[in-house]
Amino acid sequence: MPFQLHFGESDLLRCRFALSPLFETQEAVRTLSRPYRHGYHLPWLRRIQQAAATLDLEPLWLLMPDAGHNPDFICPPPIGPLATFEEEIAAVRATDPEVARADMALALADRPGGAASATGRRLLADPARSVGELAGLLERAWQVLIEPYWPRLRALLEADIAYHSRRLADSGLEQLLGEVSPRLSWNGSTLTLAGTRGDHQRVLGGQGLVLMPSVFVWPEVVGGHEEPWQPGLIYPARGIGGLWSPSGDRTPEALARLLGRVRADVLCALDEPAGTSALAHRLGLAASSVSAHLSVLRGAGLLTSRRYGHQVLYERTPLGIALAASD
Repeated sequence: MPFQLHFGESDLLRCRFALSPLFETQEAVRTLSRPYRHGYHLPWLRRIQQAAATLDLEPLWLLMPDAGHNPDFICPPPIGPLATFEEEIAAVRATDPEVARADMALALADRPGGAASATGRRLLADPARSVGELAGLLERAWQVLIEPYWPRLRALLEADIAYHSRRLADSGLEQLLGEVSPRLSWNGSTLTLAGTRGDHQRVLGGQGLVLMPSVFVWPEVVGGHEEPWQPGLIYPARGIGGLWSPSGDRTPEALARLLGRVRADVLCALDEPAGTSALAHRLGLAASSVSAHLSVLRGAGLLTSRRYGHQVLYERTPLGIALAASD
Protein backbone atom coordinates (compact mmCIF):
# COMPACT_ATOMS: atom_id res chain seq x y z
CA MET A 1 0.00 0.00 0.00
CA PRO A 2 1.31 3.50 -0.73
CA PHE A 3 2.65 6.12 1.61
CA GLN A 4 1.58 9.39 0.01
CA LEU A 5 2.24 13.03 0.78
CA HIS A 6 0.01 15.60 -0.92
CA PHE A 7 1.72 18.93 -1.57
CA GLY A 8 0.21 22.37 -2.03
CA GLU A 9 2.05 25.36 -3.50
CA SER A 10 3.03 26.70 -0.08
CA ASP A 11 4.48 23.31 0.94
CA LEU A 12 7.08 23.49 -1.82
CA LEU A 13 8.34 26.71 -0.21
CA ARG A 14 8.69 25.09 3.21
CA CYS A 15 10.84 22.03 2.47
CA ARG A 16 14.04 22.00 4.49
CA PHE A 17 17.02 19.80 5.27
CA ALA A 18 17.96 18.91 8.82
CA LEU A 19 19.98 16.37 10.73
CA SER A 20 19.11 14.91 14.09
CA PRO A 21 21.41 13.25 16.64
CA LEU A 22 18.27 12.00 18.43
CA PHE A 23 16.96 10.34 15.27
CA GLU A 24 20.34 8.69 14.66
CA THR A 25 20.23 7.39 18.23
CA GLN A 26 16.75 5.95 17.75
CA GLU A 27 17.73 4.33 14.44
CA ALA A 28 20.93 2.91 15.96
CA VAL A 29 18.75 1.25 18.63
CA ARG A 30 16.49 -0.11 15.90
CA THR A 31 19.48 -1.34 13.86
CA LEU A 32 20.68 -3.50 16.76
CA SER A 33 17.50 -5.59 16.40
CA ARG A 34 17.37 -5.59 12.57
CA PRO A 35 20.05 -7.92 11.13
CA TYR A 36 19.21 -6.88 7.55
CA ARG A 37 20.59 -3.44 8.40
CA HIS A 38 23.95 -4.69 9.66
CA GLY A 39 25.84 -4.87 6.35
CA TYR A 40 27.32 -1.36 6.34
CA HIS A 41 27.86 -1.25 10.10
CA LEU A 42 29.76 -4.40 11.06
CA PRO A 43 32.86 -2.49 12.32
CA TRP A 44 30.63 -0.27 14.48
CA LEU A 45 28.71 -3.27 15.79
CA ARG A 46 31.95 -4.92 16.85
CA ARG A 47 33.07 -1.76 18.65
CA ILE A 48 29.87 -1.20 20.62
CA GLN A 49 28.97 -4.84 21.30
CA GLN A 50 30.03 -5.01 24.95
CA ALA A 51 28.73 -1.57 25.88
CA ALA A 52 25.41 -2.16 24.08
CA ALA A 53 24.87 -5.33 26.11
CA THR A 54 24.58 -3.17 29.25
CA LEU A 55 21.53 -1.31 27.85
CA ASP A 56 18.00 -2.51 28.54
CA LEU A 57 16.42 -1.53 25.23
CA GLU A 58 13.28 -3.69 25.47
CA PRO A 59 10.86 -0.75 26.07
CA LEU A 60 12.17 1.07 23.01
CA TRP A 61 12.16 -2.06 20.83
CA LEU A 62 8.58 -2.79 21.88
CA LEU A 63 7.57 0.63 20.50
CA MET A 64 9.34 -0.02 17.18
CA PRO A 65 7.11 -2.45 15.25
CA ASP A 66 8.41 -3.66 11.90
CA ALA A 67 5.37 -2.14 10.22
CA GLY A 68 3.01 0.52 11.44
CA HIS A 69 3.27 3.43 13.81
CA ASN A 70 6.36 4.43 15.76
CA PRO A 71 5.90 7.05 18.50
CA ASP A 72 6.66 10.51 17.19
CA PHE A 73 7.24 12.04 20.61
CA ILE A 74 10.45 10.06 21.19
CA CYS A 75 11.87 11.46 17.96
CA PRO A 76 10.04 14.64 16.91
CA PRO A 77 11.14 16.60 13.81
CA PRO A 78 14.43 18.42 14.44
CA ILE A 79 14.05 21.82 16.08
CA GLY A 80 16.45 23.30 13.54
CA PRO A 81 19.11 22.28 11.04
CA LEU A 82 21.81 21.85 13.70
CA ALA A 83 19.92 20.93 16.87
CA THR A 84 22.02 19.31 19.60
CA PHE A 85 21.10 16.07 21.31
CA GLU A 86 20.61 17.95 24.57
CA GLU A 87 18.05 20.26 22.96
CA GLU A 88 16.21 17.37 21.34
CA ILE A 89 16.05 15.17 24.44
CA ALA A 90 14.80 18.14 26.47
CA ALA A 91 11.86 18.37 24.05
CA VAL A 92 11.15 14.66 24.60
CA ARG A 93 11.14 15.11 28.38
CA ALA A 94 8.66 17.99 28.01
CA THR A 95 6.07 15.83 26.17
CA ASP A 96 2.52 16.01 27.52
CA PRO A 97 1.88 12.60 29.18
CA GLU A 98 -1.51 12.21 27.48
CA VAL A 99 0.03 12.89 24.07
CA ALA A 100 2.69 10.30 24.88
CA ARG A 101 0.11 7.75 26.00
CA ALA A 102 -1.89 8.07 22.78
CA ASP A 103 1.30 7.85 20.73
CA MET A 104 2.49 4.72 22.54
CA ALA A 105 -0.94 3.11 22.25
CA LEU A 106 -0.82 3.46 18.45
CA ALA A 107 2.60 1.79 18.31
CA LEU A 108 1.63 -1.02 20.67
CA ALA A 109 -1.50 -1.71 18.61
CA ASP A 110 0.80 -2.46 15.65
CA ARG A 111 2.91 -4.86 17.73
CA PRO A 112 1.04 -8.17 18.21
CA GLY A 113 0.58 -8.64 21.94
CA GLY A 114 2.38 -5.40 22.69
CA ALA A 115 -0.35 -3.64 24.67
CA ALA A 116 -1.04 -6.79 26.72
CA SER A 117 2.63 -7.43 27.57
CA ALA A 118 3.94 -6.51 31.00
CA THR A 119 6.11 -3.76 29.56
CA GLY A 120 3.30 -2.43 27.39
CA ARG A 121 0.88 -2.27 30.32
CA ARG A 122 3.47 -0.50 32.45
CA LEU A 123 4.22 2.10 29.77
CA LEU A 124 0.53 2.92 29.30
CA ALA A 125 -0.38 2.89 33.00
CA ASP A 126 1.84 5.84 33.94
CA PRO A 127 2.70 7.86 30.80
CA ALA A 128 4.44 10.63 32.74
CA ARG A 129 6.84 8.09 34.22
CA SER A 130 7.21 6.42 30.83
CA VAL A 131 8.25 9.68 29.16
CA GLY A 132 11.08 10.02 31.66
CA GLU A 133 12.05 6.35 31.35
CA LEU A 134 12.18 6.43 27.56
CA ALA A 135 14.08 9.72 27.51
CA GLY A 136 16.61 8.23 29.94
CA LEU A 137 17.03 5.13 27.75
CA LEU A 138 17.58 7.27 24.66
CA GLU A 139 20.12 9.39 26.55
CA ARG A 140 22.09 6.32 27.63
CA ALA A 141 21.88 4.90 24.10
CA TRP A 142 23.23 8.20 22.76
CA GLN A 143 26.17 8.08 25.17
CA VAL A 144 27.06 4.47 24.32
CA LEU A 145 26.12 4.03 20.67
CA ILE A 146 26.42 7.44 19.00
CA GLU A 147 28.23 10.15 20.97
CA PRO A 148 31.74 8.63 20.63
CA TYR A 149 31.26 8.54 16.85
CA TRP A 150 29.14 11.65 16.38
CA PRO A 151 31.84 13.85 14.76
CA ARG A 152 32.29 11.20 12.05
CA LEU A 153 28.54 10.71 11.60
CA ARG A 154 27.80 14.43 11.58
CA ALA A 155 30.46 15.07 8.93
CA LEU A 156 28.86 12.48 6.65
CA LEU A 157 25.35 13.82 7.22
CA GLU A 158 26.45 17.42 6.62
CA ALA A 159 28.20 16.35 3.42
CA ASP A 160 25.00 14.68 2.24
CA ILE A 161 22.96 17.82 2.94
CA ALA A 162 25.50 19.96 1.09
CA TYR A 163 25.39 17.64 -1.92
CA HIS A 164 21.61 17.45 -2.08
CA SER A 165 21.23 21.18 -1.51
CA ARG A 166 23.32 21.72 -4.65
CA ARG A 167 21.20 19.15 -6.50
CA LEU A 168 18.06 20.98 -5.36
CA ALA A 169 19.43 24.23 -6.76
CA ASP A 170 20.46 22.54 -10.02
CA SER A 171 17.42 20.40 -10.78
CA GLY A 172 14.55 21.11 -8.37
CA LEU A 173 12.71 19.04 -5.81
CA GLU A 174 11.19 16.53 -8.25
CA GLN A 175 14.50 15.29 -9.62
CA LEU A 176 16.19 15.54 -6.23
CA LEU A 177 13.77 13.11 -4.59
CA GLY A 178 14.00 10.74 -7.56
CA GLU A 179 17.74 10.62 -7.01
CA VAL A 180 17.41 10.08 -3.27
CA SER A 181 15.55 6.81 -3.85
CA PRO A 182 13.93 4.96 -6.78
CA ARG A 183 11.04 4.20 -4.43
CA LEU A 184 9.98 7.85 -4.54
CA SER A 185 7.84 9.08 -7.42
CA TRP A 186 5.59 12.01 -8.27
CA ASN A 187 2.09 12.03 -9.71
CA GLY A 188 1.05 15.64 -10.07
CA SER A 189 1.46 17.19 -6.62
CA THR A 190 1.49 13.83 -4.78
CA LEU A 191 4.72 12.18 -3.64
CA THR A 192 4.48 8.40 -3.27
CA LEU A 193 6.85 6.19 -1.30
CA ALA A 194 6.46 2.68 -2.73
CA GLY A 195 7.04 -0.59 -0.91
CA THR A 196 5.68 0.42 2.49
CA ARG A 197 3.40 -1.77 4.58
CA GLY A 198 0.15 0.03 5.40
CA ASP A 199 -1.69 2.88 3.73
CA HIS A 200 -0.77 6.40 4.83
CA GLN A 201 -2.14 9.61 3.35
CA ARG A 202 -1.04 13.04 4.56
CA VAL A 203 -2.08 16.43 3.23
CA LEU A 204 0.83 18.67 4.17
CA GLY A 205 -1.41 21.69 4.51
CA GLY A 206 1.32 24.30 4.33
CA GLN A 207 3.69 22.63 6.81
CA GLY A 208 6.18 21.58 4.16
CA LEU A 209 8.53 18.63 4.56
CA VAL A 210 11.69 17.94 6.56
CA LEU A 211 14.29 15.98 4.56
CA MET A 212 16.75 14.11 6.77
CA PRO A 213 19.67 11.92 5.76
CA SER A 214 20.39 9.06 8.14
CA VAL A 215 23.34 6.74 8.59
CA PHE A 216 21.31 3.91 10.11
CA VAL A 217 18.02 3.91 8.19
CA TRP A 218 19.50 2.03 5.17
CA PRO A 219 18.13 0.19 3.21
CA GLU A 220 14.80 1.87 3.96
CA VAL A 221 13.30 5.25 3.20
CA VAL A 222 11.01 6.29 6.03
CA GLY A 223 8.12 8.69 6.01
CA GLY A 224 7.37 9.94 9.46
CA HIS A 225 5.44 12.10 11.89
CA GLU A 226 1.69 12.34 12.30
CA GLU A 227 -0.13 15.57 13.02
CA PRO A 228 0.57 17.95 14.68
CA TRP A 229 4.25 17.35 13.92
CA GLN A 230 5.76 18.51 10.65
CA PRO A 231 6.03 15.58 8.19
CA GLY A 232 9.47 14.13 7.57
CA LEU A 233 11.17 11.99 4.96
CA ILE A 234 14.26 10.12 6.13
CA TYR A 235 16.59 8.55 3.58
CA PRO A 236 19.99 6.75 3.60
CA ALA A 237 22.90 9.18 3.55
CA ARG A 238 25.39 9.06 0.70
CA GLY A 239 28.78 7.53 1.43
CA ILE A 240 27.85 5.15 4.24
CA GLY A 241 29.79 2.39 2.46
CA GLY A 242 33.05 3.96 3.63
CA LEU A 243 31.81 5.38 6.94
CA TRP A 244 33.62 2.99 9.24
CA SER A 245 36.75 2.55 7.11
CA PRO A 246 39.89 4.30 8.41
CA SER A 247 41.04 7.08 6.11
CA GLY A 248 43.55 5.87 3.55
CA ASP A 249 42.20 2.32 3.54
CA ARG A 250 43.36 0.22 0.60
CA THR A 251 41.63 -2.69 -1.03
CA PRO A 252 42.06 -5.72 1.28
CA GLU A 253 44.78 -8.00 -0.05
CA ALA A 254 42.68 -11.11 0.47
CA LEU A 255 39.90 -9.57 -1.63
CA ALA A 256 42.36 -8.58 -4.35
CA ARG A 257 43.61 -12.19 -4.52
CA LEU A 258 40.03 -13.44 -4.72
CA LEU A 259 38.66 -11.07 -7.36
CA GLY A 260 41.75 -9.65 -8.99
CA ARG A 261 43.28 -6.29 -8.06
CA VAL A 262 41.37 -4.03 -10.45
CA ARG A 263 37.99 -5.69 -9.95
CA ALA A 264 38.44 -5.52 -6.16
CA ASP A 265 39.40 -1.83 -6.46
CA VAL A 266 36.18 -1.16 -8.38
CA LEU A 267 34.12 -2.88 -5.68
CA CYS A 268 35.86 -1.02 -2.86
CA ALA A 269 35.54 2.35 -4.62
CA LEU A 270 31.74 2.19 -4.41
CA ASP A 271 31.43 3.82 -0.98
CA GLU A 272 28.40 5.61 -2.45
CA PRO A 273 26.32 5.00 -5.59
CA ALA A 274 28.31 5.96 -8.68
CA GLY A 275 28.25 5.63 -12.45
CA THR A 276 30.85 4.19 -14.79
CA SER A 277 32.43 7.53 -15.73
CA ALA A 278 32.79 8.68 -12.13
CA LEU A 279 34.42 5.39 -11.12
CA ALA A 280 36.75 5.47 -14.11
CA HIS A 281 37.87 8.99 -13.17
CA ARG A 282 38.29 8.03 -9.51
CA LEU A 283 40.39 4.94 -10.30
CA GLY A 284 42.27 6.29 -13.32
CA LEU A 285 40.97 3.52 -15.57
CA ALA A 286 39.35 3.39 -18.99
CA ALA A 287 35.56 3.57 -18.82
CA SER A 288 35.29 0.43 -20.96
CA SER A 289 37.42 -1.51 -18.46
CA VAL A 290 35.37 -0.28 -15.48
CA SER A 291 32.15 -1.14 -17.32
CA ALA A 292 33.31 -4.71 -17.89
CA HIS A 293 34.27 -5.17 -14.23
CA LEU A 294 30.95 -3.69 -13.07
CA SER A 295 29.09 -6.16 -15.25
CA VAL A 296 30.97 -9.11 -13.74
CA LEU A 297 30.47 -7.86 -10.17
CA ARG A 298 26.79 -7.33 -10.77
CA GLY A 299 26.44 -10.80 -12.28
CA ALA A 300 28.10 -12.27 -9.20
CA GLY A 301 25.55 -10.60 -6.93
CA LEU A 302 28.01 -8.10 -5.44
CA LEU A 303 26.43 -5.00 -7.01
CA THR A 304 23.01 -3.75 -7.93
CA SER A 305 22.22 -1.02 -10.41
CA ARG A 306 19.45 1.44 -11.20
CA ARG A 307 18.98 4.00 -13.93
CA TYR A 308 18.80 7.64 -12.96
CA GLY A 309 18.38 10.09 -15.82
CA HIS A 310 20.94 9.30 -18.49
CA GLN A 311 23.26 7.28 -16.27
CA VAL A 312 23.27 3.96 -14.45
CA LEU A 313 24.25 4.09 -10.79
CA TYR A 314 25.89 1.08 -9.15
CA GLU A 315 25.99 0.25 -5.45
CA ARG A 316 27.01 -2.72 -3.36
CA THR A 317 24.65 -5.45 -2.27
CA PRO A 318 24.92 -6.71 1.33
CA LEU A 319 27.30 -9.44 0.09
CA GLY A 320 29.41 -6.84 -1.71
CA ILE A 321 29.46 -4.71 1.45
CA ALA A 322 30.66 -7.63 3.55
CA LEU A 323 33.46 -8.48 1.11
CA ALA A 324 34.64 -4.88 0.80
CA ALA A 325 34.72 -4.55 4.59
CA SER A 326 36.66 -7.78 5.13
CA ASP A 327 40.02 -7.53 6.85
